[in-house]
Amino acid sequence: QVQLVESGGGSVQPGGSLRLSCAGSGSIFSIYAMGWYRQAPGKERELVARISSGGSTNYADSVKGRFTISRDYGKNTVYLQMNSLKPEDTAVYYCNCIDSWGQGTQVTVSS
Repeated sequence: QVQLVESGGGSVQPGGSLRLSCAGSGSIFSIYAMGWYRQAPGKERELVARISSGGSTNYADSVKGRFTISRDYGKNTVYLQMNSLKPEDTAVYYCNCIDSWGQGTQVTVSS
C-alpha cells in the first residue's frame, strides 16, 4: 500500500497562489502516474491534474494555464502549483497514486 501525505493548503484571496505537496512512501514515483483531485462541498470528486511516470501531464479544462503539476523523483514528491486562484477552486484537494489516497488538504479562495 502506498502512503501519501499532502500539505500546503490554506486560505488565499482571489488571484493568489498556493503550492500543494504530496509526499509518498516507497519507490513509487518512478513507476506510477500521480494525480491531484479535488472535491467541493456537494460535488463529485474530480481530476485536476495528472502526471505520468515519464512526466507527461494533463489538466482539467478549468485549471489549464493556471495550475502546474510536477514531480521530484529524488524527493518522492509531487507538487501542484496553483496560480490565479478563483473562488470556484475552493475544495479539499487529494493526492492519488493507483488506489491510494492522501488525507486531503483544504484550499479556500475567498475575499
